[in-house]
Amino acid sequence: MKTQFKFLLILLAMPLVFLACSKDDDPADNDLFVGTYDGSISYNSGSTSISTETGKVTVIKTGNNYNFKFSDGIPDLNGVEFERKENEVISIGSDESKYIRITAGTLTIGFIKDGATWTANCSR
Repeated sequence: MKTQFKFLLILLAMPLVFLACSKDDDPADNDLFVGTYDGSISYNSGSTSISTETGKVTVIKTGNNYNFKFSDGIPDLNGVEFERKENEVISIGSDESKYIRITAGTLTIGFIKDGATWTANCSR
């Protein structure tokens, strides 16, 4: 009876194991990029210049867009739209003036908007 019970438990548990492990699970589909990244950050808008090697950027996902909350009095970047690549997301319309790349372990920002410049080179 004990052996039959163990066998029945194994049979019931097997589908759960296979459902929980998916090889098609791309980190860009998850909230893997949400969280706090530490490193070098800066902001410059003419009269205001802030730079630190020990800054923090908190990434928050809202729908398909991301918000970036900076430490050290640096204004936030909000509503940045991204496109999904394999294992990363990159801001839409990326060029020399608007580039944000997020991977599981790194955040890189070079973003110019309304005459202000944000930069970040951070990791987790």
